Amino acid sequence: MCVFCDIIDHKIPSKVVYEDENVLAILDISQLTYGHTIVMPKKHVRNFVEADEETIEQVMHVVHMLAGQIMKNTGAGGVNVITNCGAAAGQSVDHLHFHIIPRYGKDDGFGFRETPTKQDLDEVLAKVTAK
Repeated sequence: MCVFCDIIDHKIPSKVVYEDENVLAILDISQLTYGHTIVMPKKHVRNFVEADEETIEQVMHVVHMLAGQIMKNTGAGGVNVITNCGAAAGQSVDHLHFHIIPRYGKDDGFGFRETPTKQDLDEVLAKVTAK
């Protein structure tokens, strides 16, 4: 069974930030930064790539609304909005969800590895635009 579906069905307790008929937003149990929130559709969809447009629109509307609210109410200077698609990308729960991670500065405990690798951009462009 899907842990997020159990949270949506209120079988597992959570701290609800927002809820409507299609979307649920909760505080992440593992706060990467203060105010870290997860937004998910109530409809079970595995990930962003497999989701239909209507579901993406519903969830992104809430992500947009909450990102601004969280920044304002926590005093964060920015937010990262992240979704992982597939195990190789770090997806650990097979239910579409977005993380809103408030950012307070470079030393707030969250970051990306910023070590780019040199690529042949013509080759990359051909690959990513192939039909």
